[in-house]
Amino acid sequence: MELRRYYTTALEDWVTRFYTRLKIFRPEDINPLIISRKLSIFLRERPFPSTHQVVGRFRCIVIDSRLSQEEKREAFFHELCHILRHVGVQSMMPEAFRELQERDANHFTKYAAIPFHMLRFIDWDEPYIIEHMSNIFKVTPKLCEDRLIQIRNRTLIKQ
Repeated sequence: MELRRYYTTALEDWVTRFYTRLKIFRPEDINPLIISRKLSIFLRERPFPSTHQVVGRFRCIVIDSRLSQEEKREAFFHELCHILRHVGVQSMMPEAFRELQERDANHFTKYAAIPFHMLRFIDWDEPYIIEHMSNIFKVTPKLCEDRLIQIRNRTLIKQ
């Protein structure tokens, strides 16, 4: 795959700048515990659905302890997006605005889990590329497949 034909979105560029400021350059640098510490976000695991909380300067992400390690990582990115990019209490906002925030968090999860500036670590000739990506970035094969489809579609559009 020719990545030189790939174009990034504003959100992908935002994630790259965010990771660069945190000195995250390689897949093994993406560590939810370290990211949360650098951002002064309390990170906990409990046996209930993942959520986040912001009260003044207090910020907390609670990840569902019943999830697999890969799913926990994805839940972390999703909740992190809400803390970094969104405002308001979702239960008190219009449905359309809540849907917009959820869509943004889902895109953010893909870009934070498999960021553009780390695509060079993927062996594009690997016959089992989805499993390869899943191992490198420690996320579910489904997320890798979604990201791979997105990357291929964007490179085809540019042709």
